[in-house]
Amino acid sequence: MNWIEKALLRLAVEPAVLLSVRASQGSVPREAGTSMLVFAQGEEGTIGGGHLEFQALDHARRLMAGQTAQLVLRQVLGPSLGQCCGGTLELGFELVDAKDAARLQTQWTGARTPLALFGGGHVGKALVNSLAPLPFAVRWIDSRDEIFPPDVPSEVQCEHSNPVHAAVKDLVPGSRVLIMSFSHAEDLDVVMACLQRQRELGDLPFVGLIGSKTKWATFRHRLEDRGFSAKEIAHITCPIGVAGIAGKEPEVIAVAVAAQLLQTL
Repeated sequence: MNWIEKALLRLAVEPAVLLSVRASQGSVPREAGTSMLVFAQGEEGTIGGGHLEFQALDHARRLMAGQTAQLVLRQVLGPSLGQCCGGTLELGFELVDAKDAARLQTQWTGARTPLALFGGGHVGKALVNSLAPLPFAVRWIDSRDEIFPPDVPSEVQCEHSNPVHAAVKDLVPGSRVLIMSFSHAEDLDVVMACLQRQRELGDLPFVGLIGSKTKWATFRHRLEDRGFSAKEIAHITCPIGVAGIAGKEPEVIAVAVAAQLLQTL
């Protein structure tokens, strides 16, 4: 489970303080909108750690115990906090309990960017776990029955589509797309469907295809034979993942691709 799932499960049975960064200026550990839940024992999430968070946690627990009524703190990140960032933060504190869980879930998950992941193989499984705590709403698509594991993160929507490329037509506008099916034929079908949609609507800002430079050279020739221009083909990113990471393990690829996706936001 990611921290949001853990926080909401705990909130269902025990009260907490919602600790939020309401405003920020200058160099700070986390931006405005960042939040966490503070319980009487322990916490879920983080506003950046360090002495800043230590003091904020103490204030939250004093609020929970009725020892203070102050709901807003302004913190300057300087020598007094042992943090030399130099910025300022305005922190908000709110007592919450189980009745606030639905609101917080919407607040924390409602702003996710749609992402379509085609392929339920080893890299796909690793990617789903890497992407779950990140700001993406993942739609995981495969043509095979019973390919999805039982422990899929709650933020991920699993979908069976046969033929698999048929799912491209109803992707949410603005979706990022990752293509890594079990066969090159399926990969090519999905790539062509994405390029056709891009030609008609221009609403898929990132389309990434797993594979080597050799695979991409073959695909590029096949796409040219099917009438796609060099400019259209250039919209496909292949290989995928940030440069400089050489490992081929699924988990390593997943981290490199997740970092590349974050760069698209």
